[in-house]
Amino acid sequence: MGAMTNADGWRPLSTPKARAGAEAFHLSPFARLARSHVFAAGGDALVTIALANSLFFDLDPNDARWKVFLYLALTMAPLALVAPFIGPLLDRSRGGRRWMIIGAHGFRALVCFVMLNDLDSLLLFPEAFTVLALGKAYGVARAAVVPTVVHTDGELVEANSKLQLLSGLAAPLAAIPAGIAFLIGDSPAVLAVAMVSYAIAALAALRVPATQVSEAPATAAETAELRGMGILLASSAMGLIRGIVGFLTFFLLFQLREDPTWHMGVVLAVTGVGALLGSALAPALRRSMPEERMLLTVLAATVVSALVVARFGGLAGSAAMAGVVAVVSTSGKLAFDSLVQRDAPDANRGRSFARFEVRFQLVWVIGAVVPVLIDMPLTVGFLVIAGTAAFALFSYIAGQRAAHRADVDHPPAGPGITPDETDPAEASTRTLGHVDRTLVQPPGQDPTQIQ
Repeated sequence: MGAMTNADGWRPLSTPKARAGAEAFHLSPFARLARSHVFAAGGDALVTIALANSLFFDLDPNDARWKVFLYLALTMAPLALVAPFIGPLLDRSRGGRRWMIIGAHGFRALVCFVMLNDLDSLLLFPEAFTVLALGKAYGVARAAVVPTVVHTDGELVEANSKLQLLSGLAAPLAAIPAGIAFLIGDSPAVLAVAMVSYAIAALAALRVPATQVSEAPATAAETAELRGMGILLASSAMGLIRGIVGFLTFFLLFQLREDPTWHMGVVLAVTGVGALLGSALAPALRRSMPEERMLLTVLAATVVSALVVARFGGLAGSAAMAGVVAVVSTSGKLAFDSLVQRDAPDANRGRSFARFEVRFQLVWVIGAVVPVLIDMPLTVGFLVIAGTAAFALFSYIAGQRAAHRADVDHPPAGPGITPDETDPAEASTRTLGHVDRTLVQPPGQDPTQIQ
């Protein structure tokens, strides 16, 4: 059958079938962000592999600790000072967060290029931690961009989970080109591959939509919602989890620095698997329990696991602890994001997530500083993790009970289910959600009318 023509005798240049085929190559805004994220995560893994055979592992342990502490403080201090001021400005600039992502990737590619000739120089330390600081800045920007590349708030948890899965897959996959590059040109060749990976990530980020996160400063209602009891308790627990991640990262880095290089490779591989498991586990947990119980569950798992591995120690214990913390931090972060979405429905998503992410990164630095300054045995380090997780667990439980008692002593006006009619844990969950909403209740408005 020939092509159809209209009454004037001309035929269209393209058919509906052809247009449909072209649409198959169209990438959604989230897919564009994810593509950039994969190359960035691969670059991070490549830099870690390159540094495993660098000057850092040839220094005297005491010299290395003080240099690491100094440059960790110097590189993270600007983020702590500038982020509270530049964040709102970038939120209100069209494409501001996207340009922060592009800049973070591009500057990391440039720093990797400079590092090529400095692997045996003391300049390696400020350069390596500059890459680390830019990675933290990228995490802040990504947290603010994700809500702008999905259609509904219900897709946020799934989107964050997918990005975590991609990070977990990118790390082991990066080991393949890293191994080939190492055989060809040692660590400098691995850094060159990392430079290319970051450059591709920056180019891919150019396709991320230039959306505007917010047109105006945060309102009083948004600020009140983000200071609700439920969110404050969850953010404190999540902050301590992030501190544990920073502590374990540098603790194992110093513990394994005199071991064969493949020991670190095993720990990195198990960490990647743990991140994948955490990303897959979080949605399933959320379907069977509220977000508060998810955080309590992962904290309890951390306490038990740390006590068990402290008894055994060694490479197996180190790898197991790294895997558990990867699962816990991934699942906990997804639970926290979902809780903020639930209890602060009116707060600007991008601004709130970016604000919390900055705080979490600062706690990560505090946790990282401890093993840098204090040399401790493997068993003691694991007991520190158990103690920190136990403190976070019991503080969260105590805060929930205090909020529940406050709601029982001062019940809200209007119809509803009283806490005594429900399971205590369920009541605690409802209490936290209600406390957040009543904090932003306009004068004279019935709380049952707040949506």
